Amino acid sequence: MTALETRTDRPWVNFYEPGISGSLVYPDLSLGGVLAETARKFPDHTALSFFGARITYQELDRLVNRFAHGLMHLGVSKGDRVALMLPNIPQMVIAYYATLRIGAIAVATNPLYHSHELEVQLRDSGAKVLVAVDMFYPVIAPVLPRVAVKALVLCGIKDYLPFPLNLLYPLKAMLEKQWVPVKRIAPIHDFLQLVRSGYDTAPAAVVKADDIAILQYTGGTTGIPKGAVLTHRNLVVNATQCRAWLTIRNEGEERILSVIPFFHVYGMTTAMNFGITIGAELILLPKFHTKEVLQVVHKKRPTIFPGIQAMYLAIGNYMKTHNYDLTSIKAAISGAGPLMKEVQERFEQLTKSRIVEGYGLSEASPVTHANPIFGRRKPGTIGLPWPDTDARIMDLETGLRELAVGEVGELVVRGPQMMQGYWNKPEETAQALRGGWLHTGDIAKRDEDGYFMIVDRIKDMIKTVGENVYPREVEEVLYSHPKVKEAVVVGVPHEEFLGEKIKAYIVLKEGVTATPDEIIEYCRQELSKFKVPKEVEFRDQLPKTLVGKVLRRVLRDEERAKLGIREKI
Repeated sequence: MTALETRTDRPWVNFYEPGISGSLVYPDLSLGGVLAETARKFPDHTALSFFGARITYQELDRLVNRFAHGLMHLGVSKGDRVALMLPNIPQMVIAYYATLRIGAIAVATNPLYHSHELEVQLRDSGAKVLVAVDMFYPVIAPVLPRVAVKALVLCGIKDYLPFPLNLLYPLKAMLEKQWVPVKRIAPIHDFLQLVRSGYDTAPAAVVKADDIAILQYTGGTTGIPKGAVLTHRNLVVNATQCRAWLTIRNEGEERILSVIPFFHVYGMTTAMNFGITIGAELILLPKFHTKEVLQVVHKKRPTIFPGIQAMYLAIGNYMKTHNYDLTSIKAAISGAGPLMKEVQERFEQLTKSRIVEGYGLSEASPVTHANPIFGRRKPGTIGLPWPDTDARIMDLETGLRELAVGEVGELVVRGPQMMQGYWNKPEETAQALRGGWLHTGDIAKRDEDGYFMIVDRIKDMIKTVGENVYPREVEEVLYSHPKVKEAVVVGVPHEEFLGEKIKAYIVLKEGVTATPDEIIEYCRQELSKFKVPKEVEFRDQLPKTLVGKVLRRVLRDEERAKLGIREKI
């Protein structure tokens, strides 16, 4: 056996907050079982809050049972795939847990997919049923004849809105051309009708912790999405790890601002599954709008706010943020990308809370690392591996040699939250899970205390004038410029630079102007010559996924298209 296989020391455990163990005890339950346990403990506590509407845990459990019976009526059985094309509305939580309660497999689907993207995912997963909001029907309709979907279940945003919002919303949506009525004629079914026709009692299906729960498709920021196979145990483990890490949580008392999308595994775990594990109130918001979020925080007083840097940045930059009381927030974990120091400090100043950077990936349910909330945190790092999680830095050439403290290589991880593989992709599975370790594709290093730092994605590394440049280092400098709101850098093919030249894309703060030379000169004062961007382009916005990750691939493709180069996937 290699040193990598036998070594068990975890220096990071020494820096856990008091009360957090290096190894946890996990419930041997399915996610449906977790919900049933919480409903038993906190039957009258609010589970879902949606623009004034309130659903208790007892009601949620009953609605889940009813929709589960409805799915069975449509022919769904254990192992079948059910695609959920839903934002953060009550129907998402109900349909998700109902699917899992009968042993079917949920396929979380981005509501902003175009028809082609939706078709690729439905074909790959073989989904039998698709549950979606009716406003997405124009995207869905062309795809149905070409995929295996036998039944389409449609719901409306208005379905669980309180009076009079339930009457006003359709009118507003029609005026804004976001919605047209769709007749519920087979094979199209109505969500509420399926709920009404079901039974309050739990289905008889036997669902075990090691059964597959979801196919979580990777974000596709660097290539074609793949379905990570995650079991109930994987997801329950990660929710339990989150529960241990957030030392401020009080069962049955917390309120989680749930604006990070549940169809993304980060929101699914750190808001929905974790929240239900501790009996929290999930304050649902289908989309991030800065003013609306501020109003909800001011009125509903959430205590936990999982999010991404773009959200915290927007709050910090909003001109009238000082008009809202944000001090109910006790803790926030920023994921799905780096958290810049300036953003962290501004958010903490506004909320008097603690915000820390964490790290995860779809293949790990997703969280593997985070900085301690109230313990020793190190800005610029992703923090410490979570309980029962091992992490190493391996050489980039072979992926077999473990590197010493401070050396830069590929981050590999292993633990009980790791995926079983990719759906119907044995070769990609073997490549990702080599030697029992998940190879993340991220370039990283760690210090002597066990704090890890992401340097960049292997694919994002820029090779210029014979040197390797990591975009994050350049972006940290750009973000520190007083006029810069958002920034990203990519490598553009260029013979003069023996590989690539560095190009920066910048969104300026409102009301300011700047020149490319001004930005480049600023970088010269902070960076080595070869790391300084050679070109700067100002934009109104950057291309992003729905959860806020900048799509570098889109920017690279644009540049390669200009040069007549097609990027290989």
